[in-house]
Amino acid sequence: MLKPARAITSREFNQRTGDAKRAALEGPVYITDRGRPSQVLVTYEHYSKLTEGSHNLVDMLCNTPAAGGVDLEIPPRDEVARKACID
Repeated sequence: MLKPARAITSREFNQRTGDAKRAALEGPVYITDRGRPSQVLVTYEHYSKLTEGSHNLVDMLCNTPAAGGVDLEIPPRDEVARKACID
């Protein structure tokens, strides 16, 4: 079972790559750049499971455990597009 994700700065990642790789064995490692997530480090095994058999967004969402409890109903739209008037 994967542990919760851990965040490290890009500076920490550059200085302690080995520590980041070891942390990725336990769960995703978010690498931040100026306080904002910019990359995620995961093991190849984890990456393979994430991408296995998923060829589109719908498949990926359906195979995401946390998305299982979300009901999304999109009502049909009957509006017709109109030509834009530019004066």
